[in-house]
Parts: sequence; C-alpha cells; structure tokens
Amino acid sequence: MKLGVIGYGARIRHVIAEIIRQDPACRVTAIADIRMESIRRELSSSGPTDIRFYESPAAMLEAEELDGVLIGTRCSLHTVMALQVLARSLPLYLEKPVATTMEDLLRLKLAYESSRSPVVVSFPLRVTSIVSAVKEIIDSGRIGTVEHVQAVNNVPYGSVYYQNWYRDEAETGGLFLQKATHDFDYINYILGMRPTALCAMTSKQIFKGTKPAGLKCTVCSDNKTCPESTAFREDLPPEWEYCCYAEDTGNEDSGSALIRYESGMHVAYSQNFFARREAAARGARFLGHKGTVEFDFYTRLVKVIMHHIPRVETIEIGAGEDHFGGDAYLARNFTEVMRGEAASAATLDEGITSALLCLKAKHSAETGTFQNISFD
Repeated sequence: MKLGVIGYGARIRHVIAEIIRQDPACRVTAIADIRMESIRRELSSSGPTDIRFYESPAAMLEAEELDGVLIGTRCSLHTVMALQVLARSLPLYLEKPVATTMEDLLRLKLAYESSRSPVVVSFPLRVTSIVSAVKEIIDSGRIGTVEHVQAVNNVPYGSVYYQNWYRDEAETGGLFLQKATHDFDYINYILGMRPTALCAMTSKQIFKGTKPAGLKCTVCSDNKTCPESTAFREDLPPEWEYCCYAEDTGNEDSGSALIRYESGMHVAYSQNFFARREAAARGARFLGHKGTVEFDFYTRLVKVIMHHIPRVETIEIGAGEDHFGGDAYLARNFTEVMRGEAASAATLDEGITSALLCLKAKHSAETGTFQNISFD
C-alpha cells in the first residue's frame, strides 16, 4: 500500500516504521515537506529510493494515487493539512493535537462531517492493554458506576517542552494540548460519557528566568552546575539544546482541571513537568460505591480495591514499549483501515472532543472562568 507523508518529522517516522513492521506491504511513495532537499539527501545516503518529493501537500495529493496519508507537521499545521486530505476522502493518520485553536477545530469538525475519510488519530494510550483491562473491570460492574476520577501525569522527561521547539507556545498551544489530550482521551474512553463543563488552572513556577532569549546550554556559563543542562548529556536528543531558564521559554510547568460529565460526576486531573526519576506517575483512580480501580502506566499495575469486603486484587499488565504498546496497535489499525478491514480505533470525533477539552481548559486557566464543553 502506498503512503504519502505530509511533514516528515521524527514522530511520524517512528509511526511509519511501526506501520511497515506491522504490514511490510506498506511503503512510503511520496513526501511533502519544506525540508525536501535535506530529507532527500538523508534518505538517499542509505541507498537508492523511489520516493517522490513535493514542495506542497496539494501538489502531492494531485499527482499521487495513495492508499493513505500521514500528517506529522508541527502542531499548528495539523488542521490546515488535514483539511486537504479530508477533501479527497483518503484514509488519514493524524498526529495529535488535531487543532491548536478553536477556529481551526471548528473548521476541522465541519470538514470531517462532509468527508468520507476514515481517520486514525494518534491516541495510543486508549488502546493499551492496561487501559483495556481497566475498562473491562469497570464495564463489568464490579465497582459499581464510576462516580469520581482522580488522574495524574507527573512527566519525568518534561525538559522537551522547554528545551526543544516545543517551548514555542504558538506552535504547541500549551501543555494541555500536548499532554493532557492523551489523558483526557483515555478517561473519556473508559467512562463512555460526554464531558459537559470544566474549570482549570495553570502555573509557571520552575521553567522561567532572565537568561537571554535563544541561549543554548552549550554556551551557557552555568552548564556544568545547572540540573537541567543538556550540554553534556548523551542520553538526550541533541535538539534539546535551549536554556529552560531563558526569557523566551514558553509553556506552563503544571496544570490542573476539574471536568464535569453528563451524569453529574467529575474528574480531577493534574499534570506537571518537573517531576523526575521515581516521581514519575501516569494513571488514574476510578471510584465507584462498591470499589476502586487504580492503575499506573509506569508500574504497569492495576489494583482493584473492594470497599465493603476485605479484598484487594493486584494485576500486573504486560505492556510493550512506545506509548506502552499503543503505537503498535494504532499502526496495525491504520493498515486495516486502509484495507477497509476495520474501523478506526481512535476516530477524529474523539480527537476533536479531546482537543475541545484542552482548548477550553486553556481558556479557563487564562480567564478564571468555568467553560461549557461545546462550540457555542
């Protein structure tokens, strides 16, 4: 199957490699990227290639007969590029967040409603074995109906959001859109309910300062003593090179949201980006009257605690690498979607709902207001 790629960045390359591993009949035949010459040289250095390169997505979509398209541009362009693919009703793999502004999100919603494109959104957490196990337990009724959720994401590798291009809030849209979008999605999936309102708060207490704009760790006088310095770190990508204490460092470093659902219950969610080492945590507690289910992606443990009898069950879940095994599942799902053998496991409807939650949370934090989860 012939794949076209719009924005041939690091993340989408990983997705493509997983797609080809899942289905070797898939191959990239066309790439549209403003860095086409450097990408051409890079790919040709490992041997001849028959990939065709285009300066614009429109030119690629006009010239090529493709079985599917993958979008891996910078976040602010996800909607712009998706609109062109949706207009041709081609199968689409779209990186999250699906939009970074309310205007783009509404445009995307309207285009999707008039398109025949099957879309897989890059939401691997919802299809992990650990989330599937939690949902199965909850759907069985063992803990009763879920009446409260406490969710957390203590990100131990948060430097990427302050020392790479992600530090530009104009590109990222803020860290609800970058991180919470995954968590909001798996929570929505497990609950099977519609969110109706939220309020949120963010703070920036750590990654701020007066170092000059554009400063890189390699030329900083503090690079041997700064705990966040990447100047001598061989375990981090070279792109994580900027000073996180510079005056041009964007993004909040913690955020929380309270989300009300249609039943009247609510979710308390909190994330931060300066936890390190064993402080890492990502998971949630789902509480019913009969019992509680809790899990953590890092420990790979699910615990079922019954409230009225002395019983606690601990389940260890085998999970793969790369978003805890979710990337492989979504890659396989996309190959099946392109062949017409399966429906999307992470639809654009769900991507739009998650992005809407994130944008409303961002606006709530900025204005100190409650926000309804709607386009009104």
